[in-house]
Amino acid sequence: MFEAKFKEYGLVDIAEVCPEILVELKYTTTDNFTGHDVYGDLVKAYFVPEVARMLARVQQRLSALRPGWHLLIYDAARPLSVQRYMFEFVKGTPMQKYVADPSVHGFHNYGVAVDLTIADENGRPLDMGSSFDEFSERSNVGREDELVARGRISAQARDNRAFLAGLMRGAGFDPNPDEWWHFQKYTLEEAAAHHKVLDF
Repeated sequence: MFEAKFKEYGLVDIAEVCPEILVELKYTTTDNFTGHDVYGDLVKAYFVPEVARMLARVQQRLSALRPGWHLLIYDAARPLSVQRYMFEFVKGTPMQKYVADPSVHGFHNYGVAVDLTIADENGRPLDMGSSFDEFSERSNVGREDELVARGRISAQARDNRAFLAGLMRGAGFDPNPDEWWHFQKYTLEEAAAHHKVLDF
C-alpha cells in the first residue's frame, strides 16, 4: 500500500536511482524504538527525486574514497499515519523530543530526510557509538570529543561519524543535533513550500 502511495506523491525508489545504496528499513522490523513493525511489507526507501539524486552523489563519493563501502539506509519517506503512531508511542515521555509532532509534520513526512549509516565492504555497519534509534546523549551530534573523553563512545566511532557527516554535508544535507543517523534537505518551511506532506 505505501509504495503505491509514495509513487502517487512523485517519490522515487532509491534503488532505481542508485543500486549501490543498501536499504534495511528498521520500521519494517521490530528493531526500532517502538519494538513493532510499523511499515508492514515496505522494503524500499522512497524520497523526493532531488534527495535521491543527492544520496546517489554521496554514494559516488563514498565509493571513490572507500571502494566497496555503501550507504545503508534505515528510514526514508514516512507517511503521517505512521508519524502519528510513533508520536503517540512517545508522548509524555523523555523520548518525545526525538519524534516530530505530526500536527506540525517532520522532514520524513515530506520525503526529504534520511536515516542512514555506512557499511563496509562486508556489509557490516561501522561503529557509530550508539545504535540507530538510541535516544540518549551517545547519539548527540557535536559532542563527540566530550563523549570520547568520558568513555561514552570510542575514538573510532567519533571518526566514523565525522566521515559520514562530511559526506552528507558535502552533498547539501543538514544534520540533526540529536541523532547522528538523521540528515535532511531544506528547513521544514522550505519542505512544505516545495513538496506535499505524505498525508496517508
